[in-house]
Amino acid sequence: MANRIPLENLKIQPEIFILSLVINPIPMKTKLLAVLGLFFAIIVLSIACRKSTTPETEIDPPVELPKDSSEVPFPQTIIPPCDYAPSYHDTLICDNPLNGQDYIISPVNNPGNGKYLSWPIGMKIDSTTGAINVTKSESGLRYIIGFIKEGTTDTCLTELVLAGASYRDSVHVLSNGEKYANPYYNADPTIISACATGNCDFDITNEANNKKIAVDKKTGKIDLEKSLNQGAFGLLTLDGDMVETTIYYKLNDGCNTSVQHIKVQFMYFTRKSQINSGLLGTLLSRVTNLLNGNILSASANPRPPLIIITRFN
Repeated sequence: MANRIPLENLKIQPEIFILSLVINPIPMKTKLLAVLGLFFAIIVLSIACRKSTTPETEIDPPVELPKDSSEVPFPQTIIPPCDYAPSYHDTLICDNPLNGQDYIISPVNNPGNGKYLSWPIGMKIDSTTGAINVTKSESGLRYIIGFIKEGTTDTCLTELVLAGASYRDSVHVLSNGEKYANPYYNADPTIISACATGNCDFDITNEANNKKIAVDKKTGKIDLEKSLNQGAFGLLTLDGDMVETTIYYKLNDGCNTSVQHIKVQFMYFTRKSQINSGLLGTLLSRVTNLLNGNILSASANPRPPLIIITRFN
């Protein structure tokens, strides 16, 4: 009796298999069916291997949240405004570039010599002069500017909002009818009507829609169900898949008409219950800060906002 070879020791290389079909006298129809069968088996096996790496219950956050680039922790105790806190004339700053030059603002008072800081990450501020490059900074955010006067250790704080559009960090369950993500403006979640009448221009470069992210070009509303169904996450959508896009936009809200942009991340899970508790906690913290009129985060970069799409609870 011939010795049996264990199945796990059988390793058939596709190129050898196909060559054997070519040189053997087998009908052409049978050869084609064999090749198609092999191709289908390879696809199935690759999908099975990919799925096997995904836990059934929890998925870790997709990226680690970066630390504040200033390396200075946000003050735990807020001191009443200092006499030498920097002032920028207004608390809502609109981008207003002239002749293609970046729009830069400086303190209108003279706090003296010292060091300038800002929270969260996203503001381009000169640490020596306090000059803010509004054009290069992340817009649509509330910032806290800190100033440490030379010869002291106290940090004076000034609040500033850079005008623009943003989206909430959020989880949307499509089976519950949560199909849309709407922009809000000027770091205020109650301001949602600036472009509701269709008087703005979103996705000017078509980057988002080319990636199958269905952004309404006049209102900025994102149709999440349509985005998912038309393949925003690719041909095969698996739990934990992510996609990122940049939305270039122009607001006609009386503040400014310059071209601005925002990066938005999207993530997919079949069920909301599969989302890692740590990731949910991060999103909840940011939303709570937003609703309470605080900066989104004092220790990490809040951008880009993360929108999670799930089909079911």
